[in-house]
Amino acid sequence: MSIKSICCIGAGYVGGPTMAVIAKKCPQIKVTVVDINEKRIAAWNDPDVDNIPVYEPGLGEIVADARDKNLFFSTDVDRAIDEAEMIFISVNTPTKTYGEGKGQAADLKWIELCARQIAKVAKGDKIVVEKSTLPVRTASTLKDILTHTGNGLNFQILSNPEFLAEGTAVEDLLDPDRVLIGGEQSPEGEKAIQALVDIYAQWVSRDKILTTNVWSSELSKLTANAYLAQRVSSINALSELCEHTEADINEVARAIGADSRIGPKFLKASVGFGGSCFQKDILNLVYISRSYGLNEVADYWEQVIIMNDHQKRRFAKKIIRTLYNTVSGKKITFLGWAFKKDTNDTRESAAIYVADHLLNEQSSLSVYDPKVTEEQVFTDLDYLDTRSPEENRKALKVIKDPYKACENSHAVAILTEWDEFKDYDWQRIYDSMLKPAHIFDGRNLLDKEALRKIGFQVHAIGTAD
Repeated sequence: MSIKSICCIGAGYVGGPTMAVIAKKCPQIKVTVVDINEKRIAAWNDPDVDNIPVYEPGLGEIVADARDKNLFFSTDVDRAIDEAEMIFISVNTPTKTYGEGKGQAADLKWIELCARQIAKVAKGDKIVVEKSTLPVRTASTLKDILTHTGNGLNFQILSNPEFLAEGTAVEDLLDPDRVLIGGEQSPEGEKAIQALVDIYAQWVSRDKILTTNVWSSELSKLTANAYLAQRVSSINALSELCEHTEADINEVARAIGADSRIGPKFLKASVGFGGSCFQKDILNLVYISRSYGLNEVADYWEQVIIMNDHQKRRFAKKIIRTLYNTVSGKKITFLGWAFKKDTNDTRESAAIYVADHLLNEQSSLSVYDPKVTEEQVFTDLDYLDTRSPEENRKALKVIKDPYKACENSHAVAILTEWDEFKDYDWQRIYDSMLKPAHIFDGRNLLDKEALRKIGFQVHAIGTAD
């Protein structure tokens, strides 16, 4: 089965980049990305690719090369569904904020709405691909809705979870560690799996394309993120111990990372992990485990989240404690708001929660991030509903010049590991700050000794002050 037309519902951080790369590598396939958000689709269609809504190194060039050739962005969802042979679902699946499973279970209302719209519009058989991160057994929910409301058509459901790291998403898509495809173990299911395998095989080595049953595929996505987050929380737990001893977490990480059984990746101590997936997927895993009565399993994975939240809180408390136990009326500059470098994604960013803590202590904040907009910073803070929007805008200023942002600050806090921060004229920044001038390096990014020679008081994760 040779696929000629693909539709992706959802033009966000997964759908946009994934479809752009598929379009680039498979010029014979028409790829249409649809979303009901008119503003987002307009941004994807902006002639200036610097204005597309997702920032990823290299993405703009790929979009510019394929757009209006075989890559299209549209709000006409029904037409795209009707024309497509294969439909990717890549909509948001946030953690529920209401009802049963509040705070842990995934909210699948957008997934269900997609299924119902596909069933309503489709006039022929379709392959439906789960691309959003979903709980185990969601495929059966999709199959049930489509089978019973789809006018007797044949729908095959595939699980094709994304394993992208934001900031390197294009690189990960072009040269993935693996592509995972799960489907029904039947002749029809095998045929659908092969259709998706053939698409990826246009540029991915066949030995990197793994096929499983649909349940294994769904659980593998949650498990991969849980394991990575576990490593971050583990090294962060040890970083606190290092701060109370003569140990240096960077030296500890290098020593244990040299063990081939452990390896060096995800051993960078920091203010904590963020992003759309880690916390959501672990909470989902916790909820699933508890629903089966596996409380010890749930408790184990929940501790990863508890440790991450603790790391953010103690970073904020360290700033307060160092500044003589009060930050009221004191200006603190945040360098970085995105949850990691090379992305404009701020979901679950540590900066949001550290800022919230300091604002509750009546601090004055100045924020600079090279890719995050002022609108997004305030959207993040307003969503917490801790203070009124007016209070947030009075206490926090977003400044697009890092040097101006640091002027007359009592302290600078590094919240995102943007490479450009390492190249700043730190002597100039020091001269513009109130003394003693403090740096709180939440990403272990800067040269501590060089900063101390300038005169800074340096406080880094995992080393004693």
